[in-house]
Amino acid sequence: MFEVHGFAAKDATSPLVPFTFNRRDVGPHDVHIEILFSGVCHSDLHQAKGDWGNSTFPMVPGHEIVGRVKAVGSEVKKLKVGDYAGVGCMVDSCRTCESCQKDLEQYCTVHTSFTYNGTEQDKKTPTYGGYSTEIVTEERFVVKISDKLDLKAAAPLLCAGITTYSPLRHWNVGPGQKVGVIGLGGLGHMGVKFAKAMGAHVTMITTSEAKGADAKRLGADEVLVSTDPKQMEAAASKFDFLLNTVPVSHDILPYLMLLKLDGTMVLVGALTPLDAFPGGALMLPRRTVAGSAIGGMKETQEMMDFCAEHNIVSDVEMVKMADINEVYVRLAKNDVRYRFVIDMASMPKG
Repeated sequence: MFEVHGFAAKDATSPLVPFTFNRRDVGPHDVHIEILFSGVCHSDLHQAKGDWGNSTFPMVPGHEIVGRVKAVGSEVKKLKVGDYAGVGCMVDSCRTCESCQKDLEQYCTVHTSFTYNGTEQDKKTPTYGGYSTEIVTEERFVVKISDKLDLKAAAPLLCAGITTYSPLRHWNVGPGQKVGVIGLGGLGHMGVKFAKAMGAHVTMITTSEAKGADAKRLGADEVLVSTDPKQMEAAASKFDFLLNTVPVSHDILPYLMLLKLDGTMVLVGALTPLDAFPGGALMLPRRTVAGSAIGGMKETQEMMDFCAEHNIVSDVEMVKMADINEVYVRLAKNDVRYRFVIDMASMPKG
């Protein structure tokens, strides 16, 4: 065991404060990473505030981790000391269930060890996340990051990136398809970049006309203002695929009507109940509503390689660790374009 410094939520109502804790020693299959950058996800805010009812404290948030390999175990094959590496939303899984055997660890049916606010496979040892100086993780749950990428802007790829990449890949988005990305935020801006790089015709669907210029800067071919009835009517039954990144409960019916025959809308943002909609909106013309959650480790590595090939990273604003509570206030107001990233060199050591 060795000591590391971090920031933790001690309970759901107090601000995050400095927190010292222990990481395990490096085992034969482990990778020891010096954390350089840690992205700030909306999930961090919700978990730290206990919004989802499953928070355990003390909690060290952070599941968008980028760093430099400091040491590797004797059996580690894919990484070496000095490599740049990343850790996302998971640090382990059972590895034996049907999902894990298919490289879909995010859908592990036995026990997924989430990077924070979770437990290791013993279901007892708490996991602590990326708002810390170092982390030790099993090799399978570490991805290699190309030095071609801007490392600080690569951190959000480990959550926002894979959350949007995975459904686009699974539903075979590509050239000749008309794709709509609903919501221009941390997830949506990545969805636009990926769908465009995959060759689709991309429309940003937003409630705010003011976001149109930025959507096109990110790669959108068109902008559709969902609060404009005429625009929505004109776009009816035109889309092959919709990536819905809206993070709160909402009415999906207006978006369903945009799908053509056999079109699919995938939800990646809203964990809360959706407004009721008539079954007929699915039956005619054979539309599908589906959901998707991050990606397995094989696919996450594939995404990182895709990003290196196409020079894709997140649009980020750098912040200091000591300012995390002010960052959370801004995050709650959606006052960010489009992801916050903590420079871990700013971590107070006292």
